[in-house]
Amino acid sequence: MAERVAGIEHLQLAYGSVQAVRDVSLELYAGEILAVIGPNGSGKTCTIECLEGLRRPTGGTVRLLGLEPCQNRRALYKQVGVQLQAAEYPEKIRVRELCALFASFYDRPADWRQLLAQLGLQEKAGRMVKKLSGGEKQRLSILLALLPRPRVLILDELTTGLDPEVRRALWASLRQIRGMGTAVLLVSHYLDEVEALADRLAYLEQGRLRFVGTQAEFRAYVQNNVPAAVWRDGLSLEDVYLLLAPGRDAPQLEGIL
Repeated sequence: MAERVAGIEHLQLAYGSVQAVRDVSLELYAGEILAVIGPNGSGKTCTIECLEGLRRPTGGTVRLLGLEPCQNRRALYKQVGVQLQAAEYPEKIRVRELCALFASFYDRPADWRQLLAQLGLQEKAGRMVKKLSGGEKQRLSILLALLPRPRVLILDELTTGLDPEVRRALWASLRQIRGMGTAVLLVSHYLDEVEALADRLAYLEQGRLRFVGTQAEFRAYVQNNVPAAVWRDGLSLEDVYLLLAPGRDAPQLEGIL
């Protein structure tokens, strides 16, 4: 059986009277990609930030590589790669300078020059980071997350703003990383990405974990929780997901267009 590298048990996170996360339990294993999905406000980011040690839970336990994240961030970040949904870097620094700086934080960093080439950023090495496009900054943040040769890689909205060719190349790279035994935790709204990559997925709604399991098990779960008349075989994962709450969050444009 694969090594368990992360465990969340009965996690709770409250902001005053607002309960952002309610009794979430998850496990992550070496050599797998676990995708966390759910609508906005479902508690996905709060759950992941507790695992990263960026937020302290108000209840439950969190362990990452056997350690409590808030108390052991310095030790964990030598073995964990984190790509945040939004990141700020120094204004007056070039891409190669930022890569070299981050590489100096680790005992055995990956070759950032090779990563620049693999991520299509080789020609941007001398450019100021602030001059990069949104997609280029996204690729740079992924590069920085890979520098520690992580045992666990946490990715929040991996391919936002990337063109299809770069997205597919990143998917292939993630499969290679998983094949080397790295555990990947992927938070994404892109269900085609989840369908292409995830070994298992966790579905959160209103701060609660509603489902965790394989994609096939998720399809069975949805089929058992929607009217038989709306189910069809061969649906994409995105269409299956939308069956859980048809029309949710859809903009009302009647009378406007």
